[in-house]
Amino acid sequence: MNWIQVVILGIVEGISEFLPISSTGHMIIASSIMGINEEAFTKLFEVCIQFGAILSVVVLYRRKFFDFARWEFYVKLAAAIIPAAIMGALFSKRIDALLESSLTVGVSFLLGGIVLLFIDNFFMRGNIDSDQKISYPKAFIIGCFQVIAMIPGVSRSAATIVGGLQQRLTRKLAAEFSFFLAVPTMAAASAKKLLDFHKEGLTFQPGQMGMLIVGNIIAFIVALIAIKTFITYVQKHTFRAFGIYRIIAAIAVFVMIFTGIIKKGEHNTQTKTTASNYNAGLNTGS
Repeated sequence: MNWIQVVILGIVEGISEFLPISSTGHMIIASSIMGINEEAFTKLFEVCIQFGAILSVVVLYRRKFFDFARWEFYVKLAAAIIPAAIMGALFSKRIDALLESSLTVGVSFLLGGIVLLFIDNFFMRGNIDSDQKISYPKAFIIGCFQVIAMIPGVSRSAATIVGGLQQRLTRKLAAEFSFFLAVPTMAAASAKKLLDFHKEGLTFQPGQMGMLIVGNIIAFIVALIAIKTFITYVQKHTFRAFGIYRIIAAIAVFVMIFTGIIKKGEHNTQTKTTASNYNAGLNTGS
């Protein structure tokens, strides 16, 4: 990975993390196009720069996150992450394998796009406009929707927003609760990825720690802008534009697979980078 690729992936993460278009799917496609998707550090980088993106949520909503008198807010987030935590622990290896599949991303883009085209017609306008009105069962159910996003290309944001709408949240609150839920979920994912990286005996090559820091900073700044823009947009418009974008993106993915620009299958068992050959000199630090 080089510095230009660091900047590109940081921007992609910042834009796509909180929009209902799938940050994971876009990162997979972007790294595949650049030919770095099979590098061990790239896989770590793609997950860990999510920390920068979620930090933007904490900064924007700092009064809510640091109002410790409202302990119910934290309990609701805890209830919402339970389904993903359980499913992640049970199916982590299968999920990692799916992260190698561009075809899965394309199909998920397409199906998710179709859902977003009509999502505003599926549910009546929500009447829950404050997180204080979200009950614990509702928080848990929204968390169940997040499990669907373990499939690359589905979009964690899209899944939890749909879950919020299904539970009668307003579009604005559904989007905001999706942001809040990202904080513990993505923080745990980043920590686990770092732990797994070291458990496999891998170490940072020269310059890679700096790349990780810069990637997080870029993701943080871009995500700040993306969140503010998105919240303003959803209060005035439907999700149809995102559905159209996802369908166009799906067609683009299928074309790239068909023309051989990117691979379609799961390469995990064939291309897994071992600790020995990585630390022996795999060039991902320049």
